[in-house]
Amino acid sequence: MKKIEAIVRPEVFQELREKLVHIGIGGLTVFEAAGCGNQKGKRGAFRGTSYELPLVSRIKVEMVTEEHRVDEIVGAILEACGTGQVGDGKIFISPIEEVIRIRSGERGKQAVL
Repeated sequence: MKKIEAIVRPEVFQELREKLVHIGIGGLTVFEAAGCGNQKGKRGAFRGTSYELPLVSRIKVEMVTEEHRVDEIVGAILEACGTGQVGDGKIFISPIEEVIRIRSGERGKQAVL
């Protein structure tokens, strides 16, 4: 099993969600996030005063899936979220040793489905 974490622009989240549902991915965990990277934040102006916003709003999406679905999910994320601009986000993939559903005690693949 693998955990896929994607940090994406908020404006592309709805399209990403639709693509994931279309390929049969129903379970997600979603966080509001803020961060900075190559984009270096934003510049703003208020009443004639310029200021720097060091962090940019992002959405972090996490899901756990079977290993054979990783390429399909990554493809959906790239298709929905890629604009070709700095700040499109990142995808992280890591191994999951075990999954346990708290309610029933099911383990592994059955706990994720």
